[in-house]
Amino acid sequence: MAGQTAATAPTGDPDGSPTALAQDLLTACKCGEATEGCRAALAALDDSTLRPLRESRRTALAFWLNCYNAGTQLLLRERPGLYESQLRFFRFFWAPALTVGGRSLSLDRIENGLLRGGRSKYGLGYLPKFLVSTFEHRYRLAGCDPRIHFALNCGAESCPAIRAYEPDRVDQQLDLATRSYLASTVAHDPDENVVRVPRVCLWFRGDFGGASGIRTFLREYGAIPGDATPKIRYLSWDWTKATGNFVD
Repeated sequence: MAGQTAATAPTGDPDGSPTALAQDLLTACKCGEATEGCRAALAALDDSTLRPLRESRRTALAFWLNCYNAGTQLLLRERPGLYESQLRFFRFFWAPALTVGGRSLSLDRIENGLLRGGRSKYGLGYLPKFLVSTFEHRYRLAGCDPRIHFALNCGAESCPAIRAYEPDRVDQQLDLATRSYLASTVAHDPDENVVRVPRVCLWFRGDFGGASGIRTFLREYGAIPGDATPKIRYLSWDWTKATGNFVD
């Protein structure tokens, strides 16, 4: 199942691997198909079946990225008022989005408790996350890969497009997603010696290693020349709801 294309029909097979089920669920969201089978199968997974998430960084990355993006689409489709609320940052991001292994998970827990390795979304990415659950301790990734910020889609117009991540190709896919998003958003003005970057670089500044880390990251992905050391400015974020922003 891993490595399926976006056109593959979802199976919802309860005997499938966690990564296959997460990919199937994301495909079902994209195609507007029923999701109950995949959701029930993910909820029924046990610790033994989830073991690959503890043993393989690439497997965990692909799985939780797909879970987050599928969870976002499910919330936008089934509980759109949460996103439209003035209390979005609490009501939407803390709402139950998906159940995995019997544990109800919000987008906040998937992103910050699991994908970011237990870091708080407050404090610009420098602070540890408080009230970390036993499930998060068990299945979270070690450390934080800043490329995830160009792969996670929370339903906003400014978010990157959604793609199905595969364990065997997740690093190449994350590189592609990062390079594509930076190319479409970063604005470098060598005359003013200023670079304007996505606001997630500010919100999660610590994930990138501060200002110098952001510049190194931009050089690595060709967003600024290799010898450039521009001042950093942060672009505004468009929170207009944008459902179904999938890569073709």
